[in-house]
Amino acid sequence: MSNIYLRSGIFLAPFHNHDENPTLSMQRDMELLELLDRLNYSEAWIGEHHSGGFELIACPEMFIAAAAERTRHIRLGTGVVSLPYHNPFILADRMVQLDHMTRGRAMFGVGPGALVHDAMKIGIKAADQRRMMDQSLDVVVRLLRGETVTEKTDWYNLREARLQLPCYTQPTMELAVAASRSPVGGQAAGKYGIGLLSLGGTTPQAMERHTANWSLYEEQARNHGHVPDRRKWRVVGLFHIADTREQAYKNVEFGLAAFAKYFREIATFPIIPPDIEDPLKFLVETGTACIGTPDDAIAYIERLVKGSGGFGGIMELAHNWADWPAMQRHYELMARFVHPHFQGSRDQLRASYDYSASNRDEFLGQASAAVQAEIDKLAARRAAEAKRGAADD
Repeated sequence: MSNIYLRSGIFLAPFHNHDENPTLSMQRDMELLELLDRLNYSEAWIGEHHSGGFELIACPEMFIAAAAERTRHIRLGTGVVSLPYHNPFILADRMVQLDHMTRGRAMFGVGPGALVHDAMKIGIKAADQRRMMDQSLDVVVRLLRGETVTEKTDWYNLREARLQLPCYTQPTMELAVAASRSPVGGQAAGKYGIGLLSLGGTTPQAMERHTANWSLYEEQARNHGHVPDRRKWRVVGLFHIADTREQAYKNVEFGLAAFAKYFREIATFPIIPPDIEDPLKFLVETGTACIGTPDDAIAYIERLVKGSGGFGGIMELAHNWADWPAMQRHYELMARFVHPHFQGSRDQLRASYDYSASNRDEFLGQASAAVQAEIDKLAARRAAEAKRGAADD
């Protein structure tokens, strides 16, 4: 198993069935980030979506700004901002402001945009999205590095564009590119030596694609003078755990059907294919998700780490398969029993305990001898006092 410290986090699209109150759904998302902050999760990535009626957050930067005021430690990233939807100068300027407002806890995750109907509504063709992402990312990186950019394309026109503020985080705030099936994300991330967010499932077949993308990342990074660092690679997986497998299976009856319906009717990437009649059975038997206990989650992540050669962060796709109390219990179990396994936080405690246990007989003997020595000293002192008293008489 890789010895890389594995950061913990979530990828918050978020997914909410449209039969709920959307205002309360967003409030619960905020409460989730507050909970994860208390549970020592490393980071959370918040998505941008504008149609489909299931993923509610349109402006992740706004959500992050509010969450930063309610949390203390957790890092907060755009997961992701769709670059073709924004002027790169204005977007970079907004993100630098967020970097300052969060005192360096903000991260800048980007992608081409996952929902075709989002792009269509603003006149962008799906065939152009990845080309536009590449153009925008190049400008964003240069602006964050303090360069002045003059560049005209078919969708933006920058004239001596230069950010008025440097990043709070030096030399720049952390950037990452999302990648699923297309090689574009891996190529773009490697070109600039920035982070890679691997989406699209964690079946053995999906992990083969992610690992191939990482190989492409390494190739591009070296070609552009960067040293590939697996700590910059985050893998997004599906989890729901409870105290028993039976309880976990029962929990997901709450919302798994609506999640599957969304991927059958709306989403453009098939986490759950449309012909699947039993989503739970499919997710478990294909290895698409881990639904079970903390031990199951540890074994599942170990498989991902071993198959990929190691990465820097395991991000849980936040999904609301279970109701809110069961979801809170899930995150608590992950934080208490799963994350420490991959972060080494219990190792020294165990080593100290094992050392004490293996030497218990010796230490017990020393303790007993020390106590007996004090007893003997007291007895000797009292005997001497008694002898002196007798002599005085």
